[in-house]
Amino acid sequence: MEINQTLTGRMPDGIILRRVLTLTHSSSIRNVLLPHEQGGVLAAEGYTRESGCPSVCIATSRLGATNLVSGLAEALMDSIPMTPIVKVTRSITKHNYLVIDVKDIPGVVREAIFLATSGQPSPVLINVPKDVQQQLLPGYMARLPKSPNEGHLEQIVTLVSESKKSVLYVGGGCLNSSEELRRFVELIGIPVANTLMGLGAYPCNDEDLSLQMLGMHGTVYANYDVEKSNLLLAFGVRFDDQVTRKLKAFASRAKIVHIDIDSVCGDVKLALQGLNRILEGKESKVKLDFSAWRAELKEQKVNTGVGQHQIRAAQFYKYKQPRQWLTSGGLGAMGFGLPVAIGAAVAIPDSVVVDIDEKHNEKKSILFHFSSISLPFLHIHVSITNIFFSLRTFFYSFLMNVQELATISVEKLPVKIMLLNNQHLGMVVQWEDRFYKANKAHNYLGNPANESEIFPNMLKFAVACGIPATQVTKKEDLKAAIQKMLDTPGLYLLDVIVPHQEHVLPMIPSGGAFKDVITEGDGRSSY
Repeated sequence: MEINQTLTGRMPDGIILRRVLTLTHSSSIRNVLLPHEQGGVLAAEGYTRESGCPSVCIATSRLGATNLVSGLAEALMDSIPMTPIVKVTRSITKHNYLVIDVKDIPGVVREAIFLATSGQPSPVLINVPKDVQQQLLPGYMARLPKSPNEGHLEQIVTLVSESKKSVLYVGGGCLNSSEELRRFVELIGIPVANTLMGLGAYPCNDEDLSLQMLGMHGTVYANYDVEKSNLLLAFGVRFDDQVTRKLKAFASRAKIVHIDIDSVCGDVKLALQGLNRILEGKESKVKLDFSAWRAELKEQKVNTGVGQHQIRAAQFYKYKQPRQWLTSGGLGAMGFGLPVAIGAAVAIPDSVVVDIDEKHNEKKSILFHFSSISLPFLHIHVSITNIFFSLRTFFYSFLMNVQELATISVEKLPVKIMLLNNQHLGMVVQWEDRFYKANKAHNYLGNPANESEIFPNMLKFAVACGIPATQVTKKEDLKAAIQKMLDTPGLYLLDVIVPHQEHVLPMIPSGGAFKDVITEGDGRSSY
């Protein structure tokens, strides 16, 4: 197994210094020094999310280990294969290794990477203490998924042929089987709804079949179609409550077929290959006609006004390929975007990475690739090529790993940072406006003694690290400012001041169902 071209993020001290020094002799492993272990584990995660290849982060024991916890939990929840080398808890890793002899390290690392990337992709931890015994779990090959049952696949094809209103519900588990997924859709012709983690697995620019994102802040028509479907093909998903909301009401009319690494059918890539083989063999015999269903969905799209709501780029941009969009889906980790942008920049050295920090939504962090930007909520369109974006959270999340500005500067990584700055905890404000009669509690992040001043001054952080920076306060200046950011070689920070009253819509409230979807209003109204 080749493990070259691996990003290694590390924060050395005396305990791990010998191991760190040996890496200086490697011509195939790139070492990036990050000043905080949390930044290191998230940078390694960003590299893996973007490249699809495993990465390694190294930290010392004790405090260094505890600083990895959030990143490891994030990787476990979002199925990211990583190999941290440190001792930390088992509950947030797939497997732990203890190494007793330095001669065992090459074999253990290769085995750990194999385990991390096989079956359910997850972090595998390697503990390299000085005087403890090695404990390897035998028989882990039994955890690998078996080939799907041919009879099950035949049943799925039969269900599809008998259904009149099928919907394909696609998650992050399909990112490595995008070609098979697209062929499957081509063969059966049913609409596709993506989860937040699954954006890009099927191209969102398919005007006929893509429903874009479903769930809490998904498109109205995606949630409508799932509500009205009588067969839901759930591929590579985990039925997260951000998608299902009120579980009893979710796809209540539909039969559900679940293909996932942890379900009966196993690996979705193998299952899709089997389904495609069956469909291609029966192409002349199986009658599939979803034209009436697609016509109903097309009408629904028109009636709900695509792109009219003040929502994030998850809905505005039409993702065409896997790994255009990288997001902290399961954990919603704050402090995610900047170190992930570092990892992505290392994984795609010929591209520009743009980290967009915003205060409208302090839960989700995403990274995506654009061939052009189209941001209707800012009324701009800027043409660009081969650029990756990390859309993140409010600037206090940015501040959690702001030290990584120094890493970006030292490593000369072409990372752009765009901060959508509303001086508030945006999603908290939205919930207070909607569900708590606008009763505000501790969500203002500026300086109460001088509310007319933007605080803290993010431009000074940038200047301290030798990064050029600009602040924009007027909408008419924004397009030119973005173009300047993109045209400026290397690093750049753009601080964009935006109103805190805007809400992320559409929205299905917690515990609600499709009938409860909110499509209008903002913090200027009363509820």
